[in-house]
Amino acid sequence: MSTPSAPAGTAANPAPGTAPRLTRGRRWAAVAVLTASLLVITMDMTILNIALPEMAAELHPTSAQQLWIVDIYSLILAGLLVSFAAIADRWGRKRMLLLGYTIFGGASLLVLFASTAESVIAIRALLGFGGAMIMPTTLSLIRVIFTDPRERATALSIWAAVSGLGAAVGPLVGGFLLEHFSWHAAFLINVPLMLIGVIAGIFLLPESRVASPGRWDVLAALLSLVGMTLLIWAIKAFGKEASLLVPEAWAALVAGGGLLAWFGIRSFRRTDPLLELRLFRSRPFSAGIIAALGSTFAMVAALLLLAQWMQLVDGASPVEAGIRLFPVAIAGAIASLAAPPLARLIGARAVLAGGVGFAGVGMLLVGLQPGTLNGVTVLIALTLVGAGTGSLAIGSAMIMHGSPEEKAGNAGALEETSYELGAVLGVAILGSISALMYRAEFTAGGLLDAVDPRLAAQAEESLGAAVAISGELGIPELAHEAGVAFTHSMQATGIAGGAIMLAVAALVFFMTPKGTDVSAASH
Repeated sequence: MSTPSAPAGTAANPAPGTAPRLTRGRRWAAVAVLTASLLVITMDMTILNIALPEMAAELHPTSAQQLWIVDIYSLILAGLLVSFAAIADRWGRKRMLLLGYTIFGGASLLVLFASTAESVIAIRALLGFGGAMIMPTTLSLIRVIFTDPRERATALSIWAAVSGLGAAVGPLVGGFLLEHFSWHAAFLINVPLMLIGVIAGIFLLPESRVASPGRWDVLAALLSLVGMTLLIWAIKAFGKEASLLVPEAWAALVAGGGLLAWFGIRSFRRTDPLLELRLFRSRPFSAGIIAALGSTFAMVAALLLLAQWMQLVDGASPVEAGIRLFPVAIAGAIASLAAPPLARLIGARAVLAGGVGFAGVGMLLVGLQPGTLNGVTVLIALTLVGAGTGSLAIGSAMIMHGSPEEKAGNAGALEETSYELGAVLGVAILGSISALMYRAEFTAGGLLDAVDPRLAAQAEESLGAAVAISGELGIPELAHEAGVAFTHSMQATGIAGGAIMLAVAALVFFMTPKGTDVSAASH
């Protein structure tokens, strides 16, 4: 006697294109796997900053090679986010994630054989390849695993908290590893973590794919890959030169913008686009994307400049600087976890816009302190910036809440792209403002007039070079004047960044419809 089969769409036989309904315990275990992998990715981004000096001392890369070691990861990652999210929708999100884990761990293991700058660049490219498979897929899987909006908002708040923790934990872990091991350890730490991720993912994560995703658009994939890569490279080039007079960057910007415009028009015209840009018709979705971009814009630039200030002006070691930056992670984690319940009390709009505004106030605090900048002000400012990033939890919830399950991969790719663009724009724009003001004040002091022109040119380029040259020449006043000029330039950048953040907060507030509730059932 045969038993009747379960109807389509039940847990026993999920409807095509959906993930099976998981038990409560397994849902939260899946979040643990997804957020742990995210922690590794975000840690890896900041560990490199600590490992780079020792790596450069051993491998002797040229200045161009050193830039490629830093940049190749984000160029590959940004260029492939859209394509890999679309492939995951068709091939299977779990499969894509596990392949990403394997590539990321395998590339990290290859560092054992890296003896040249070129080999490290190749490894960083592979890491970007794996990262592009992992980043959007973690978000899309959370969207399909959690069908209850209230649970989903909590899961996304954990995701956002872990993302911020990784960025701050990276320098601490990197500093510890470099004190006890070689620079290779900054890569090798990924290997066991990714191995655990693969094993846990096999048993805990459900498979999920879109039932009828449409034909794969090869031309659109190429347009997004080349266009986004050129755009990111152009912004980075402008930032590094701290000038708009960079012809090759303008050429890349125009070409990249044109290709992305073509990609956008093609996506809007097709009934089965590679990337569903019609999601931007939803005001909550658009507000969430703008908030993610704006928060990352402030966070990355503030951490980069303040980390330099702590080490080169305030005299902290790399590990001490990592410890001092930790309030950002703690404040961000607490704010992320508090964001969903707070949004139920005062509304998602107030929490999202308020968080971006908090980050803006933190940056303004650095710029507007009268007299000499001190550690207490920096600590308070960092705490405010960190607390502001808690709004990313609500931003993510709004993005995913307004996206159908079959478009979860598209939403994840767009959110991750906004993070990448925010980080690159923040460093390029705010970093350029800082570099220009540092150079203008430092050269106006007159101390460089007595220094060899070649060394003077290097000192004008960066605070680190000025401090090193000051030690070589035995002119402590040079380091002091450079430190003062850098502090003033950083404060001016804080004012500019803070003003931009407050403008973003106002825009997000007016874009988000009143009464938006990320814990309510989707319609």
